[in-house]
Amino acid sequence: MISCNKKKMQAFSADSSSNPFDNLTEEIVWKILDLLDDDPSATKSFSLTCKTFYFIESRHRKTLKPLRTELLPRTLRRYPFVSHLDLSFCPRVDDNSLNLISSTWKATLLSINLSRSRFFTNVGLSCLFVNCTGLVEVDLSNGTELTDLAASAIAEAKNLERLRLARCKLITDMGIGCIAVGCRKLRLLCLKWCLRVGDLGVELIALKCKQIRSLDLSYLPITEKCLKSVLQLQHLEDLVLEGCHGIDDAGLSTLEQSCKSLKMLNLSNCQNVTHTGLSSLTNGNEQLQKIILAYGSAVTYDLAKCLHTFSKLQSIKLDGCMVTWSGIKAMASMHASVKELSLSKCLGVTDEGLSLLVQSHKELKKLDITCCRKITYTSIDSITSSCTFLTSLRMESCSLVPKEAFILIGAHCMHLEELDATDNEIDDEGLKSISRCLKLSILKLGICTNISDEGLAKIGSCCSMLKELDLYRCTAISDAGIAAIGDGCPALGDGCPALEMINIAYNDKITDNSLISLSKCSMLKALEIRGCPSVSSIGLSAIAVGCKQLTVLDIKKCFNITDNGMLPLAQFSQNLKQINLSYCSVTDVGLVALASINRLQNMTILHLAGLTPNGLAAALLACRGLTKVKLHASFRPLLPRSILGYMEAHGCVFHWRDKAFQVSVSSHLKQ
Repeated sequence: MISCNKKKMQAFSADSSSNPFDNLTEEIVWKILDLLDDDPSATKSFSLTCKTFYFIESRHRKTLKPLRTELLPRTLRRYPFVSHLDLSFCPRVDDNSLNLISSTWKATLLSINLSRSRFFTNVGLSCLFVNCTGLVEVDLSNGTELTDLAASAIAEAKNLERLRLARCKLITDMGIGCIAVGCRKLRLLCLKWCLRVGDLGVELIALKCKQIRSLDLSYLPITEKCLKSVLQLQHLEDLVLEGCHGIDDAGLSTLEQSCKSLKMLNLSNCQNVTHTGLSSLTNGNEQLQKIILAYGSAVTYDLAKCLHTFSKLQSIKLDGCMVTWSGIKAMASMHASVKELSLSKCLGVTDEGLSLLVQSHKELKKLDITCCRKITYTSIDSITSSCTFLTSLRMESCSLVPKEAFILIGAHCMHLEELDATDNEIDDEGLKSISRCLKLSILKLGICTNISDEGLAKIGSCCSMLKELDLYRCTAISDAGIAAIGDGCPALGDGCPALEMINIAYNDKITDNSLISLSKCSMLKALEIRGCPSVSSIGLSAIAVGCKQLTVLDIKKCFNITDNGMLPLAQFSQNLKQINLSYCSVTDVGLVALASINRLQNMTILHLAGLTPNGLAAALLACRGLTKVKLHASFRPLLPRSILGYMEAHGCVFHWRDKAFQVSVSSHLKQ
């Protein structure tokens, strides 16, 4: 058997006799490539090693995400066995492109994402679905121009299992009927915001597509009429009825049966459904594990009592609901082992009620009490003493919780992976305590004015798994605190390999030294430093060189960043997708330099004093991948209509803003 695997690479390369890697079988090389799948730069380096590796990598590649539509012909020639195609970077995909795709990968293509693409019609879709008979997953979300003719083309995909049509607002019941008849193997269907689809279309899906597991009917003008058929689906596990205002208690009370297989039910924003309707909809169900009732009717004793029937319930989300004391008591007496509870922005949550809940459900791992403004130290004491295995605690804007309470979190909840303490009284002692949470990966401290470098340094030295850090408007933080994050997280002292996102916006103490420290975080993907006036091109250059994975950059109101900062970005930050340059000292030269970044899709360019219409026009034409540009309205009459038309024809959307110039950052900080 071993001898059978000794297939040498000489079969794939004419000059392989001089190749030192000839002793490796193709199977071994494929195993190596499997380990590189999550790192595009590593895969690219591998393929450039030699001609043999280049050839093998092209045969190994199964997933593809082209940067631009015009790259498709070359891509098709190089990668013959692609099964998963993501065109979300390609806003313009016409019928010719779909024809080319379907003729090249008709034997291998399993999934395609067209959710960000436009300009194709039912003709191109028909060619795609007729040729690529193995397609099992298609995402056509945001296809606002797709009609029933497109739906008829989709019906040709006989093996389709997962279909997303969110915001396809022109497709009607007739088109959905075609899909129902043609796509009998559907397991997942999303019709969110398909406003012309009603009871008839949904009922046809339920009658014809018996294998449906997940069905999203959010914001459809449907009533209980179609639910009678939907609830008869024997394999249905996830049902989303968010914003379906035509569904009410009276209609639900006419239902004769419920869906016994249902595991997740979303009734968010269904204000006309109370405990009566919920009881009718779920009567007899014993499998429900997750229920979402956000922004719906009040959580009363009767509604909470309905939840008692679900012995397997693990997740309850009640965001934005009015919660009564009797409702809380009823939830506290549930026998189900609840792991996730969300009470974000719920009115009526008090220390007494929250304490009762957490003491009754000690298995909680995720708790969201965002904007529960009546809770105090008492609640945090109960949470930390009862739910010691918490992995996520979100408590933004709990304004009555004192700084002493945060010491309890670190002392008792050491399994914590996420903490959102935005706009709270937490101080350095609280941060020192929280630094005991060694698995902490997300820490949000925006508008926490009591913390300083001392507390942040402790986080940096202990929380080596930190991936996301929000220090928005933390005005007492300086370069020393950021240095502790950049230099203190890794065990080997070679930067912060886990950090992917940091927000240090609106802080006049942050200088280039902070960015130089952060440049050691090689995995950094998102950096927000807007309103940091002491930052210059020197610090940004360090970020560009050290953080080559950077995809999102906000340098709005960094007045000292000039063209000298743009040139390194253009050279080293080839993964950049989104940038906000507003109020910077960047001119035509810097903007044109940025246009060389192939992945750049989203630019906000307001109040650049050194920018001219000619420079802007040149940059727009050079940056072929743009899908969204935000500009000051004063440029609109100055740019040639032909250029705007060309950009729009290639999928770029312009947002014009007539925003007054804001003189300084300090005035913004006082707002």
